[in-house]
Amino acid sequence: HLKTDDFALYGKKILLCEDNPLNAEITCALLQKKGIETVVAQNGAEGFTLFSDSSIGAFDAILMDIRMPVMNGHEAAKAIRALDRPDAKTIPIIAMSADAFNENVQEAIENGMNAYLTKPVDTEMLYRKLWETIEKDKK
Repeated sequence: HLKTDDFALYGKKILLCEDNPLNAEITCALLQKKGIETVVAQNGAEGFTLFSDSSIGAFDAILMDIRMPVMNGHEAAKAIRALDRPDAKTIPIIAMSADAFNENVQEAIENGMNAYLTKPVDTEMLYRKLWETIEKDKK
């Protein structure tokens, strides 16, 4: 059984793309419990801009809601992956959606996402997916 080290996520910086203020607040609170700094974007376009304007390596991962106004999660993930900067191809992007069908998961993977979390988000699964996708880069 994989036990995520309580300090493994401490000090990490996550970009959270989530248009629902309550969901964003809950997710931020969960991340703060592990010492994770969170920057919130209210839609995919804002998330894309925050990532593209950040310094290389500024974010350790992106939590990407799928259904958002202006630019949805699929469009935002594709746009981030298409950026001409070294971390654009490697940053872990984790989809978050209430849709749990295989085709939704497959579409997220095809659009450049590394993992998929269903909402409401299971707290331990959130920590585990972040830990797995961030640490995978380091091996």
